[in-house]
Amino acid sequence: MRLDAPPPGWSVAADVVVVGSGVAGLTAALRCAAAGLATVVVTKARLDDGSTRWAQGGIAAALGDGDTPEQHLADTLVAGAGLCDEEAVRLLVTEGPGAVHRLIATGAHFDTSPDTGEIELTREGGHHRRRIAHAGGDATGAEISRALVDAVRSAGLRTIENALVLDLLTDADGRTAGVSLHVMGEGQHDGVGAVHAPAVVLATGGMGQIFAATTNPAVSTGDGVALALRAGAEVSDLEFVQFHPTVLFLGTDAEGQQPLVSEAVRGEGAHLVDASGTRFMLGEHELAELAPRDIVAKAIMRRMREHDADHMYLDARHFGAEMWAHRFPTILAACRANGFDPVTEPIPVAPAAHYASGGVRTDPYGRTTVPGLYACGEVACTGVHGANRLASNSLLEGLVFAERIAADIAADAAREPLAAGAPVTPAAATVLPLTDPGARVRIQRIMSVGAGVLRSADSLREAARALDAIRAEADAIPETAPTSETAPTSGTAPATETAPATETAPATGTDTAPKPAVPGVDAWETTNLLCVARVLTAAALRRDETRGCHWREDRPDRDDREWRRHLVIRLDPGRSVVAHRTDSTAFPPTSSREHQS
Repeated sequence: MRLDAPPPGWSVAADVVVVGSGVAGLTAALRCAAAGLATVVVTKARLDDGSTRWAQGGIAAALGDGDTPEQHLADTLVAGAGLCDEEAVRLLVTEGPGAVHRLIATGAHFDTSPDTGEIELTREGGHHRRRIAHAGGDATGAEISRALVDAVRSAGLRTIENALVLDLLTDADGRTAGVSLHVMGEGQHDGVGAVHAPAVVLATGGMGQIFAATTNPAVSTGDGVALALRAGAEVSDLEFVQFHPTVLFLGTDAEGQQPLVSEAVRGEGAHLVDASGTRFMLGEHELAELAPRDIVAKAIMRRMREHDADHMYLDARHFGAEMWAHRFPTILAACRANGFDPVTEPIPVAPAAHYASGGVRTDPYGRTTVPGLYACGEVACTGVHGANRLASNSLLEGLVFAERIAADIAADAAREPLAAGAPVTPAAATVLPLTDPGARVRIQRIMSVGAGVLRSADSLREAARALDAIRAEADAIPETAPTSETAPTSGTAPATETAPATETAPATGTDTAPKPAVPGVDAWETTNLLCVARVLTAAALRRDETRGCHWREDRPDRDDREWRRHLVIRLDPGRSVVAHRTDSTAFPPTSSREHQS
């Protein structure tokens, strides 16, 4: 399957193309380039515009005195609610400290103690020890992004910014041969083009924009997961969407990216309270406000129901003005910009979509089920997070598995020079009808109501029905003219992108038939959102239990006998969801090569 798009009008060649410029993508790119591989980075906006720079709390690793990878392992397994792949977690926690030190060597500066010069460590939810390294108080992601972007530019890596990846290119044997992409705006390349490479690393980040309210930036539209599904790759655990418990509440009608109030605020002693000032996490869990995120989010939702309220409060007035300004300057500024002062009043908070624990299924070296296609970071499902991600493990996962991917590609290149096969379009390839960009808000609202924090069989079936209706609308509209007629000739700049169908002038005469969505960024993104939303909803409906951040009101109990295993999903040629359960919490190999690693 592939998106309806003009054929590439320009191309570049590389050994490796990395799609995404967060911690995972830039780490993979730097390590591949250091191994002598010709590496191209493709990113949807600017190099520093991904989710990484929004990460506030920090990066978790066993760096402190008395802490060990085994203790980090134990906390991760508990947070994952029985569904973590233990061997994947062991790789994460044992290789994590070294990966953090290599990040520091790349140029990242973490906050240090003025007395000892050692890295300052804090606690977050689910951690029994202080093991979260932070930077700029609450601007860890921004500092990591700065360091990696500087390193990429210093190394002279080729980058293509403002580029939406479209589809995976494959050769006659079904191996990866690169990607097609659309570059927005003017530059060295613009319009639809291709990067030909025998290795593609997906590091496209999350899919939070499938919900009406999320902490994710606007670029997080599930493009990598949708591309992988169209290419025939397997995905797993998409039903486990983490809803961050403490997102600044801006009203019931607030949509789009919402300000996050980091878990580190609770790690430093803030309390969750209701409107009467009563702490309600006491007695809910031994760690109270520092329980794993799924437990805190559920407790907030229950308290909201009991009090017929649309939000709770986070009280950190006891920090004082100096601590707020020094330790949490970003959050303080965001609160004040929205009319709240955490120094003098409790902060209104409510859960919102935050992180995808599932994604494109990979092995310990980031290899997917499509030869030559890798994935790391939030777009991937390594098995590390299980049913609920432990706080601040996401940046670490991006680092560790990006390095493992680069090592695997470099080892392949050492055995045999990398060479991309000629891209071919299979005779049976399906060109997908594009979804009207006007459906984007409908998709987001459908998902928030039917597949949000609280779910049930009824809500998920209704969501699935509504999503299928949107797909049917696109399928029912006949194509007018092949998009290849508007494609640029090779080596020339394409014409200016056509506006989406919803913005075109009305038809004249008696022709009132609906028009197909015009190929373009808005239509491609909306088509990706619909694809991912449909698969997530199907997975959530099939998982007939409550586990981690998947909360089924109609099935409130955890069922280890039937469901302590993963759902593995792919799309068949008719775009129907095909799912099966694994035999255990460990993933089966993605290829025969995994047995040999």
